[in-house]
Amino acid sequence: MDFSLLLSSYATVWSNPEVLLMTFIGALGGVLLGAIPGMTATMGVALLIPFSFGMDLIPSIGLLLGIVVAYIHNRFCETEFNNAFQIYGGTRFVFIVLIPVMVVLAVLFTFVWPYAQAGINALGGFIRSAGNFGLFIYGTLERLLIPTGLHHLVYTPFLYTSLGGTATVGGQVLEGARNIYYAEIADPSVAVLSQSVIWDARGISKMFGLIGACLAMYQTARPENREKIKPVLITAAVTSFIAGVTEPIEFSFLFVAPILFVVHAVLAGSSFVVLNLLGCRAIGPNGFIDFLLYNLPLGIGKTRWPIYIAVGVLYFVLYYVIFRVLIVKLNLHTLGREAEGMEMKLHSKSEYKAKVAAENGTAAAPAADNTVDAAVIVEALGGKDNILKVTNCYTRLRTELADPDKVQDDVLKNQTGASAVIHKGKNVQVVYGLKVNAVRKAVDAELGLSGEE
Repeated sequence: MDFSLLLSSYATVWSNPEVLLMTFIGALGGVLLGAIPGMTATMGVALLIPFSFGMDLIPSIGLLLGIVVAYIHNRFCETEFNNAFQIYGGTRFVFIVLIPVMVVLAVLFTFVWPYAQAGINALGGFIRSAGNFGLFIYGTLERLLIPTGLHHLVYTPFLYTSLGGTATVGGQVLEGARNIYYAEIADPSVAVLSQSVIWDARGISKMFGLIGACLAMYQTARPENREKIKPVLITAAVTSFIAGVTEPIEFSFLFVAPILFVVHAVLAGSSFVVLNLLGCRAIGPNGFIDFLLYNLPLGIGKTRWPIYIAVGVLYFVLYYVIFRVLIVKLNLHTLGREAEGMEMKLHSKSEYKAKVAAENGTAAAPAADNTVDAAVIVEALGGKDNILKVTNCYTRLRTELADPDKVQDDVLKNQTGASAVIHKGKNVQVVYGLKVNAVRKAVDAELGLSGEE
């Protein structure tokens, strides 16, 4: 194995903000997946690996690393030890488990990744060589990956590498759709922009299609809810049309009506094909501002931008009709069509567990800790209303109290196992030694802070 290459990879990771960002996103994604009831590591990896393979090696590993770390944390963060090993319990044990796991993954990926990279290259080559069908796949994938934030990694190679075409402009050989049309914009001898500009024609769904979708959602909403959702839809539609930011609209129906998102992706992909068949050479990567700045100064002859507008109007109608039919026929709960009495709020983990237990006709399971009497600790600290904040270090339960004079030191020492109670103004620290993690969790549960940091 080439260890110099491995060390170089580590240096690249920590010096590249994009990689660190992708690692954070991966960790967040892993935590969210781990919070889904019944979610396993295999299911989580199966969900996100297809998306991670759409990008370069190191950011992909960042996503996988985040999932693995989140899974191992959720699996081992409750592990506690007795006696001298108590200090290694809880979240500290997670780091101990991660060391051999990450070593194994590092070695494994040196053998596995070349095959994955070959697959990525093959997919890009297929899209490039498949003509209009490749354009359709390209446009569809670019929208389908929106929920992961990885859609940038679909179109970027086509904009800046030979996948997007190779051309000689002004005596220079250029690669990538965007590099080519930038040079052609500045070259007065170019009468019409080259066909490679089609790889950046991503604005049809942003400027026209999703506006039709918003109109369909508004008109199919219950009459009493239309005024409530109108500001939301207008704001989202204007943002999409002007700037090409589509997530506010897409995420309004992505989870409640996934079929609409799939239809949206297919329609977006088909718009590339229509533009290409009609010979459109307009530049439309985002919203209306980009469209005006790029195309109007170049003129109709060089960009054929009226074709783009005509296709956009067509897709406005298509989106409106298809979305309206599907929403009504399938009774989809898009904005303003929520079921009567539907509760629209986020729940904590403890609330979710209590709700599931109630639905199953069983009582919620009691805390597994039989050695900590959290109720006595809370009462000795002056009661729930007196406790403003609870944290802990390696040995001490640290609290911030409204009235520290209410603390019953003798109760804490004689009935809860505390070895000392330290007063510093409104801050009171109760020394429990290495079992403080278990005490903190029990107190949090007693205060109704389960699942919160």
